[in-house]
Amino acid sequence: MAPHVRYADQAIGLESDVPEDSYLHIPKLIDAARKTQADTVHPGYGFLAENAEFARACLDAGLRFVGPPPDVIALMGGKTAAREAAQKAGIPVVPGTESPIDASLTDAEVLTIADAVGYPLFVKAVAGGGGKGMRLVQDSSMLVGAIRAARSEAQGSFGDSAVYFERSVSPARHVEVQVMADAEGHVVPFVERECSVQRRHQKVIEETPSPAVTAETRRGLAAAAHALAQGVGYVGAGTVEFLLDEDEQFYFLEMNTRLQVEHPITEMVTGVDLVHWQLRIAAGKRLTLDPERTLKPQGHALECRIYAEDPDLGFMPSPGRITRLRRPSGPGVRDDSGVDEGFEVPVFYDSMISKLVAWAPDRSQAIQRMVVALGEYHIEGVKTTLPFFLWMLRQPAFLDGRVDTGFLDRLLVSNDQVTSDAPSAEIEEHAVLAAAVHTFLVSRSGADLSSESADTGAWRRAARLEGLR
Repeated sequence: MAPHVRYADQAIGLESDVPEDSYLHIPKLIDAARKTQADTVHPGYGFLAENAEFARACLDAGLRFVGPPPDVIALMGGKTAAREAAQKAGIPVVPGTESPIDASLTDAEVLTIADAVGYPLFVKAVAGGGGKGMRLVQDSSMLVGAIRAARSEAQGSFGDSAVYFERSVSPARHVEVQVMADAEGHVVPFVERECSVQRRHQKVIEETPSPAVTAETRRGLAAAAHALAQGVGYVGAGTVEFLLDEDEQFYFLEMNTRLQVEHPITEMVTGVDLVHWQLRIAAGKRLTLDPERTLKPQGHALECRIYAEDPDLGFMPSPGRITRLRRPSGPGVRDDSGVDEGFEVPVFYDSMISKLVAWAPDRSQAIQRMVVALGEYHIEGVKTTLPFFLWMLRQPAFLDGRVDTGFLDRLLVSNDQVTSDAPSAEIEEHAVLAAAVHTFLVSRSGADLSSESADTGAWRRAARLEGLR
């Protein structure tokens, strides 16, 4: 049983392991809220947190939704509409198409549009986020296949196959600004977060403040985030994401209309409880935070996302039972964990099991504190990314703050220690499928899923064979 279920006063089972029939099934969630006589729904930071249909269903059922109005979610959740809103607010955007690519266009017509945007470019899903439905295209020979793959992934992840083109700005940093807004139009931006350490467009390490952002750029980022949130009538917690080039020019990337996975590092350097303010604003309270406080970080914080994945096998998922767990502790260390000893890491959901955060008076000390915490963290029964982070935090470029969005992928390709033979994203998808099939067959046969043969040998061999077939 997951810790959050054990801590809850009431818990309603959704009777399925499949996401579409459990935590993504809106009628079941509304019914659970009614059964518990809840008056407020907090969507967390999963897919439903940015689902306008879910927000509207909550309101229609007489429930407070902890987040922005459904119309704002729909507006900012559509990447092309969000780009238009940013331009109206006077914020520069990355060059790209201003509307989705019409699925009826011929290959020649699509190639003409891409030529106008310029290579390299990204094919990106209009809906969703988290790197899903995104493909980097270096030249025209890759375009048609990338569109097909991005559409398929976007449809499977978000129920919307629409894509658009956006030029690749490289090298560039990924920085983001947390905002909080109330229903009266008050908006408060926070000190930026640096999220450039990414693996295949998925954030791995976040920190705040950014080691590359000057005080002047910080003010510019905050002003841009404030203007956008106020311009669209934003309410609640959200994040405005930017690309920052080598000249410290920033471009609007997208807005996440929810609380971010990495919100704890902002809390650590500002002392502001973001979830507390989400709930207050949802209850109709006025925002009284002081922008002078939220834009002046006290110390430095980092977050490492601990996944049940095997770095030596291209970060493929490592489901199974956690047989031993010892968490780190001490001054400045925070572990937001979703598991306990004995917990079964499933194959059906995201494999992140913990967010480990370290705070210290400066960046160097925060990194040192994180290294110590990682060394004290012991998880047995499944493979995890703990050793990878210990390796990552010793890399000279990271220690010097010399990173960009392609930094980690380049490092992994050039270093045999972690992934000299890393499978592609498509092979990883086959791996997850093979793992799920294996788990189902073993469960039908009554075998022990926590055994070595069940969860670390056969499924990995099956995954690699399936992916390389």
